[in-house]
Amino acid sequence: MFWQTSRFRIDLSTPQVMGILNLTPDSFSDGGQWLSVNDALARAQQMLKDGAHMLDVGGESTRPGAPAVSLQEELSRVMPVLKELVRLGVPISIDTYKSAVMQAALDLGVDIVNDIWALRQAGALQVVASHPACGVCVMHMHRDPQSMQTQPMLGDAWPEVLAFLQARCRALKNSGVHAERVLVDPGIGFGKTQAQNFSLLARQSELLSLGYPVLAGWSRKSALAQVTHGVLDDPSDRVSASVAAAVLAIERGASVVRVHDVKETAQAVRVITLLRAQTNTGHPL
Repeated sequence: MFWQTSRFRIDLSTPQVMGILNLTPDSFSDGGQWLSVNDALARAQQMLKDGAHMLDVGGESTRPGAPAVSLQEELSRVMPVLKELVRLGVPISIDTYKSAVMQAALDLGVDIVNDIWALRQAGALQVVASHPACGVCVMHMHRDPQSMQTQPMLGDAWPEVLAFLQARCRALKNSGVHAERVLVDPGIGFGKTQAQNFSLLARQSELLSLGYPVLAGWSRKSALAQVTHGVLDDPSDRVSASVAAAVLAIERGASVVRVHDVKETAQAVRVITLLRAQTNTGHPL
Protein backbone atom coordinates (compact mmCIF):
# COMPACT_ATOMS: atom_id res chain seq x y z
CA MET A 1 0.00 0.00 0.00
CA PHE A 2 1.25 3.47 -0.88
CA TRP A 3 0.35 7.05 0.02
CA GLN A 4 0.68 9.42 -2.91
CA THR A 5 1.77 12.93 -1.94
CA SER A 6 3.02 15.97 -3.85
CA ARG A 7 6.63 14.81 -4.21
CA PHE A 8 6.71 11.34 -2.65
CA ARG A 9 4.94 8.02 -3.07
CA ILE A 10 5.25 6.73 0.47
CA ASP A 11 5.50 2.98 1.06
CA LEU A 12 3.15 2.16 3.94
CA SER A 13 4.25 -1.46 4.27
CA THR A 14 6.45 -0.15 7.09
CA PRO A 15 4.76 2.00 9.79
CA GLN A 16 5.58 5.67 9.30
CA VAL A 17 6.46 8.10 12.09
CA MET A 18 5.16 11.64 11.58
CA GLY A 19 7.00 14.12 13.79
CA ILE A 20 4.96 17.03 15.18
CA LEU A 21 6.39 20.53 14.78
CA ASN A 22 4.16 23.05 16.54
CA LEU A 23 4.93 26.68 15.67
CA THR A 24 2.49 27.97 18.27
CA PRO A 25 2.83 29.67 21.64
CA ASP A 26 -0.07 27.73 23.17
CA SER A 27 -0.10 24.09 22.02
CA PHE A 28 -0.98 21.77 24.90
CA SER A 29 2.36 19.94 25.02
CA ASP A 30 5.19 21.96 23.47
CA GLY A 31 3.78 25.40 22.77
CA GLY A 32 6.30 28.22 22.49
CA GLN A 33 9.39 26.05 22.10
CA TRP A 34 10.01 26.37 18.34
CA LEU A 35 8.88 29.88 17.46
CA SER A 36 11.94 31.11 15.55
CA VAL A 37 12.84 29.73 12.13
CA ASN A 38 16.24 28.56 13.39
CA ASP A 39 14.76 26.79 16.41
CA ALA A 40 12.06 25.17 14.29
CA LEU A 41 14.58 23.99 11.70
CA ALA A 42 16.86 22.59 14.40
CA ARG A 43 13.93 20.73 15.93
CA ALA A 44 12.94 19.35 12.52
CA GLN A 45 16.45 18.13 11.82
CA GLN A 46 16.62 16.49 15.24
CA MET A 47 13.35 14.64 14.65
CA LEU A 48 14.62 13.37 11.32
CA LYS A 49 17.85 12.22 12.97
CA ASP A 50 15.74 10.47 15.62
CA GLY A 51 13.83 8.52 12.99
CA ALA A 52 10.90 10.60 11.76
CA HIS A 53 9.84 9.70 8.23
CA MET A 54 7.87 12.92 7.72
CA LEU A 55 7.07 16.17 9.53
CA ASP A 56 3.72 17.79 10.33
CA VAL A 57 3.85 21.57 10.77
CA GLY A 58 1.11 23.52 12.54
CA GLY A 59 0.64 27.23 13.19
CA GLU A 60 -2.58 27.14 15.22
CA SER A 61 -3.21 25.18 18.38
CA THR A 62 -6.14 22.76 18.31
CA ARG A 63 -6.06 21.91 22.02
CA PRO A 64 -9.46 22.03 23.75
CA GLY A 65 -10.53 25.63 24.24
CA ALA A 66 -7.79 27.08 22.05
CA PRO A 67 -8.74 30.40 20.42
CA ALA A 68 -8.66 30.66 16.65
CA VAL A 69 -5.87 32.69 15.05
CA SER A 70 -6.13 34.95 12.05
CA LEU A 71 -5.10 33.90 8.57
CA GLN A 72 -2.23 36.37 8.51
CA GLU A 73 -0.94 35.24 11.89
CA GLU A 74 -0.96 31.60 10.85
CA LEU A 75 0.79 32.37 7.56
CA SER A 76 3.43 34.40 9.35
CA ARG A 77 4.17 31.47 11.65
CA VAL A 78 4.35 28.65 9.12
CA MET A 79 5.50 30.03 5.78
CA PRO A 80 9.11 30.99 6.68
CA VAL A 81 9.62 27.56 8.25
CA LEU A 82 7.98 25.64 5.40
CA LYS A 83 10.27 27.36 2.90
CA GLU A 84 13.21 25.78 4.67
CA LEU A 85 11.65 22.39 5.41
CA VAL A 86 10.74 21.58 1.81
CA ARG A 87 14.48 21.54 1.08
CA LEU A 88 15.12 18.65 3.50
CA GLY A 89 14.08 15.93 1.06
CA VAL A 90 11.35 14.38 3.22
CA PRO A 91 7.54 14.60 3.11
CA ILE A 92 6.22 17.75 4.75
CA SER A 93 2.65 18.09 6.00
CA ILE A 94 0.75 21.28 6.82
CA ASP A 95 -1.67 20.97 9.73
CA THR A 96 -4.36 23.54 8.91
CA TYR A 97 -8.04 23.93 8.11
CA LYS A 98 -7.71 27.26 6.26
CA SER A 99 -7.83 26.94 2.49
CA ALA A 100 -5.51 29.92 1.94
CA VAL A 101 -2.83 28.34 4.16
CA MET A 102 -3.24 25.02 2.33
CA GLN A 103 -2.82 26.73 -1.02
CA ALA A 104 0.20 28.75 0.04
CA ALA A 105 1.87 25.67 1.52
CA LEU A 106 1.17 23.51 -1.52
CA ASP A 107 2.50 26.26 -3.79
CA LEU A 108 5.80 25.96 -1.88
CA GLY A 109 5.95 22.23 -2.54
CA VAL A 110 4.45 20.91 0.70
CA ASP A 111 3.34 17.31 0.28
CA ILE A 112 0.38 16.73 2.59
CA VAL A 113 -2.64 18.57 3.97
CA ASN A 114 -3.62 17.37 7.46
CA ASP A 115 -7.00 18.89 8.33
CA ILE A 116 -8.83 18.42 11.64
CA TRP A 117 -11.98 19.76 9.94
CA ALA A 118 -11.73 17.13 7.17
CA LEU A 119 -11.91 19.78 4.43
CA ARG A 120 -15.27 21.16 5.60
CA GLN A 121 -14.15 24.78 5.79
CA ALA A 122 -14.76 27.10 2.83
CA GLY A 123 -12.55 26.33 -0.16
CA ALA A 124 -10.54 23.54 1.50
CA LEU A 125 -11.89 20.65 -0.55
CA GLN A 126 -11.42 22.65 -3.73
CA VAL A 127 -7.76 23.38 -2.93
CA VAL A 128 -6.96 19.70 -2.42
CA ALA A 129 -9.05 18.56 -5.38
CA SER A 130 -7.39 21.03 -7.73
CA HIS A 131 -3.89 19.83 -6.78
CA PRO A 132 -2.62 16.98 -8.99
CA ALA A 133 -1.07 14.81 -6.29
CA CYS A 134 -0.97 16.17 -2.72
CA GLY A 135 -1.69 13.76 0.08
CA VAL A 136 -4.49 14.50 2.52
CA CYS A 137 -5.51 13.29 5.96
CA VAL A 138 -9.13 13.79 7.01
CA MET A 139 -9.97 13.59 10.70
CA HIS A 140 -13.15 13.23 12.72
CA MET A 141 -13.77 16.02 15.21
CA HIS A 142 -16.90 16.43 17.31
CA ARG A 143 -18.04 20.07 17.36
CA ASP A 144 -15.00 22.43 17.37
CA PRO A 145 -11.85 23.03 19.46
CA GLN A 146 -13.62 25.61 21.62
CA SER A 147 -16.46 23.30 22.70
CA MET A 148 -15.43 19.73 21.89
CA GLN A 149 -14.45 18.77 25.44
CA THR A 150 -17.08 20.81 27.27
CA GLN A 151 -19.76 19.05 25.19
CA PRO A 152 -18.22 15.73 24.13
CA MET A 153 -19.94 12.97 22.18
CA LEU A 154 -22.56 10.80 23.84
CA GLY A 155 -22.80 7.03 23.73
CA ASP A 156 -20.92 4.85 21.27
CA ALA A 157 -18.65 7.07 19.17
CA TRP A 158 -17.86 4.40 16.59
CA PRO A 159 -20.92 4.63 14.27
CA GLU A 160 -20.63 8.42 13.97
CA VAL A 161 -16.86 8.37 13.40
CA LEU A 162 -17.11 5.68 10.75
CA ALA A 163 -20.04 7.32 8.95
CA PHE A 164 -18.36 10.73 9.03
CA LEU A 165 -15.06 9.52 7.60
CA GLN A 166 -16.87 7.48 4.98
CA ALA A 167 -18.79 10.60 3.91
CA ARG A 168 -15.65 12.75 3.73
CA CYS A 169 -13.82 10.12 1.68
CA ARG A 170 -16.81 9.99 -0.64
CA ALA A 171 -16.66 13.78 -1.01
CA LEU A 172 -12.99 13.50 -1.95
CA LYS A 173 -13.68 10.75 -4.46
CA ASN A 174 -16.53 12.73 -6.00
CA SER A 175 -14.15 15.70 -6.33
CA GLY A 176 -11.67 13.59 -8.29
CA VAL A 177 -9.15 12.90 -5.50
CA HIS A 178 -7.68 9.42 -6.01
CA ALA A 179 -7.97 7.07 -3.05
CA GLU A 180 -4.19 6.59 -3.00
CA ARG A 181 -3.85 10.20 -1.81
CA VAL A 182 -6.10 9.82 1.27
CA LEU A 183 -5.59 8.80 4.90
CA VAL A 184 -8.23 8.79 7.64
CA ASP A 185 -7.84 9.71 11.32
CA PRO A 186 -10.46 8.83 13.99
CA GLY A 187 -9.53 11.99 15.92
CA ILE A 188 -8.45 10.74 19.32
CA GLY A 189 -9.27 13.37 21.95
CA PHE A 190 -11.27 15.60 19.64
CA GLY A 191 -14.62 15.65 21.42
CA LYS A 192 -14.44 12.11 22.80
CA THR A 193 -14.50 10.81 26.35
CA GLN A 194 -11.77 8.58 27.73
CA ALA A 195 -13.95 5.51 27.22
CA GLN A 196 -14.76 6.54 23.64
CA ASN A 197 -11.09 7.12 22.82
CA PHE A 198 -10.10 3.65 24.01
CA SER A 199 -13.08 2.10 22.28
CA LEU A 200 -11.87 3.67 19.03
CA LEU A 201 -8.42 2.19 19.64
CA ALA A 202 -9.84 -1.24 20.44
CA ARG A 203 -11.90 -1.23 17.23
CA GLN A 204 -9.51 0.75 15.08
CA SER A 205 -8.91 -2.11 12.64
CA GLU A 206 -12.55 -1.73 11.56
CA LEU A 207 -11.60 1.60 9.99
CA LEU A 208 -9.70 -0.35 7.36
CA SER A 209 -13.06 -1.42 5.95
CA LEU A 210 -13.26 2.04 4.38
CA GLY A 211 -10.36 1.10 2.13
CA TYR A 212 -8.00 3.87 3.27
CA PRO A 213 -4.86 3.78 5.45
CA VAL A 214 -5.20 5.04 9.01
CA LEU A 215 -3.28 7.75 10.86
CA ALA A 216 -3.31 7.54 14.68
CA GLY A 217 -2.62 10.53 16.91
CA TRP A 218 -2.37 9.45 20.54
CA SER A 219 0.76 11.39 21.41
CA ARG A 220 0.58 12.89 24.92
CA LYS A 221 -3.23 13.08 24.80
CA SER A 222 -5.13 13.69 28.03
CA ALA A 223 -6.81 10.26 27.81
CA LEU A 224 -3.42 8.78 28.69
CA ALA A 225 -3.31 10.87 31.86
CA GLN A 226 -6.87 9.91 32.78
CA VAL A 227 -6.11 6.22 32.63
CA THR A 228 -3.36 6.73 35.24
CA HIS A 229 -5.71 8.76 37.46
CA GLY A 230 -3.85 12.01 36.94
CA VAL A 231 -0.34 10.68 37.53
CA LEU A 232 0.64 11.96 34.07
CA ASP A 233 -0.92 15.43 34.31
CA ASP A 234 2.18 16.99 32.71
CA PRO A 235 2.08 16.10 28.97
CA SER A 236 5.86 15.66 28.93
CA ASP A 237 5.47 12.77 31.39
CA ARG A 238 3.31 10.80 28.95
CA VAL A 239 6.11 9.50 26.73
CA SER A 240 5.89 5.83 27.71
CA ALA A 241 2.09 5.84 27.57
CA SER A 242 2.22 7.55 24.18
CA VAL A 243 4.62 4.97 22.76
CA ALA A 244 2.44 2.16 24.11
CA ALA A 245 -0.62 3.69 22.45
CA ALA A 246 1.27 4.11 19.17
CA VAL A 247 2.34 0.46 19.22
CA LEU A 248 -1.22 -0.67 19.93
CA ALA A 249 -2.49 1.53 17.11
CA ILE A 250 0.03 0.04 14.68
CA GLU A 251 -0.94 -3.49 15.78
CA ARG A 252 -4.53 -2.56 14.92
CA GLY A 253 -3.63 -1.40 11.43
CA ALA A 254 -2.42 2.21 11.66
CA SER A 255 0.03 3.05 8.88
CA VAL A 256 1.13 6.41 10.29
CA VAL A 257 1.55 7.54 13.90
CA ARG A 258 1.73 11.27 14.61
CA VAL A 259 4.01 11.87 17.61
CA HIS A 260 5.94 14.37 19.68
CA ASP A 261 8.45 11.82 20.99
CA VAL A 262 10.04 10.66 17.77
CA LYS A 263 13.12 8.90 19.08
CA GLU A 264 11.23 6.64 21.47
CA THR A 265 8.44 5.90 18.99
CA ALA A 266 10.83 5.21 16.12
CA GLN A 267 12.66 2.66 18.28
CA ALA A 268 9.37 0.91 19.01
CA VAL A 269 8.43 0.95 15.31
CA ARG A 270 11.78 -0.63 14.48
CA VAL A 271 11.01 -3.49 16.88
CA ILE A 272 7.59 -3.98 15.28
CA THR A 273 9.11 -3.93 11.79
CA LEU A 274 11.75 -6.51 12.66
CA LEU A 275 9.18 -8.75 14.33
CA ARG A 276 6.90 -8.58 11.29
CA ALA A 277 9.79 -9.41 8.99
CA GLN A 278 10.77 -12.43 11.09
CA THR A 279 7.17 -13.58 11.28
CA ASN A 280 6.81 -13.34 7.50
CA THR A 281 10.08 -15.10 6.65
CA GLY A 282 10.41 -17.50 9.56
CA HIS A 283 14.10 -16.61 9.87
CA PRO A 284 15.86 -14.43 12.47
CA LEU A 285 17.23 -11.08 11.27
